[in-house]
Amino acid sequence: MALIDDVHITVKAGDGGNGGTAKKQMFGSKKTAPDGGNGGFGGNVYFKGDTNISDLSQFQFMKRIKAEDGVGGLNKDLDGAKGGDVTVLVPFGTTVRDEDTNEWVEILTDLPFAVAHGGEGGMGNHDYKPELKKFESRKFEGEKGEERKLHLILNLIADIGLVGLPNAGKSSLLKALTNAVPKIGNYPFTTLEPNLGALGNIILADIPGLIEGASKGRGLGIQFLKHIKKTKVLFHCIDACQEDVSATYKTVREEFGEFDKSLLEKDEVILLTKVDLIDKSVVDSKLKELKKFSKKVFSISIYDDNSLENLKNIITQVQK
Repeated sequence: MALIDDVHITVKAGDGGNGGTAKKQMFGSKKTAPDGGNGGFGGNVYFKGDTNISDLSQFQFMKRIKAEDGVGGLNKDLDGAKGGDVTVLVPFGTTVRDEDTNEWVEILTDLPFAVAHGGEGGMGNHDYKPELKKFESRKFEGEKGEERKLHLILNLIADIGLVGLPNAGKSSLLKALTNAVPKIGNYPFTTLEPNLGALGNIILADIPGLIEGASKGRGLGIQFLKHIKKTKVLFHCIDACQEDVSATYKTVREEFGEFDKSLLEKDEVILLTKVDLIDKSVVDSKLKELKKFSKKVFSISIYDDNSLENLKNIITQVQK
């Protein structure tokens, strides 16, 4: 599935119900008395974290969210019912920013957080004391519920991010490890947005391929690099057919450092991919070369079931 991690929406809390203006006729008399109850409060809009949601795709076609209005006050001094609340479920790590005030909160728990409060219900006329010879009904309108324009940004999209230059085999690997069906092709930028897949409870993201100069905006660089910040562990994929695997590794790492040095501090596993396309002796030589940068270096072929099983075990271990 294509990842949606940055959206703009509007939320509207419910309006308070109007106060009732009913009258009742006194028994055995032509006189009337106020009899209207209070209006109900409007519903609130809440956000809460949910582990079953991995991105913000639900908002792609749902740009406005509204809670119910409060019910107006009724006769016999009955208050109107409160409008129903709306609770919006989002992935943990979602930042919710008010575009007008710039106030923000990061959703890190499953406790509901109110982002828009419903309006107070209007007062009914039941407490109004009319003059003895004159009755004037009064209507108290309910308050409007809060309306906010919100910018939602997903700060953490996956447990593991598959990174590397274009055509490093990331999409093919995601497909082999999970049920994801990413677009695959032998040309740069086949993947234009991250694709997600699940290996048990572990979420993997296929991050679009970087190129030299990405940190300065070349290609789709900045867009790609911001996604890499949103993963816990990086699996750095390097095509075994690359003539100089060290230079390939350094190119990506330099772009990380230019964009945000915190990327260099993330846990990293190096994967030498497509090893079925070259001789074993060459594979061994390139693995030895890459081990100068990390002890966590492994070879992988999507056509070798043993290497795939080994990689699944590695993924499970690094998440513990």
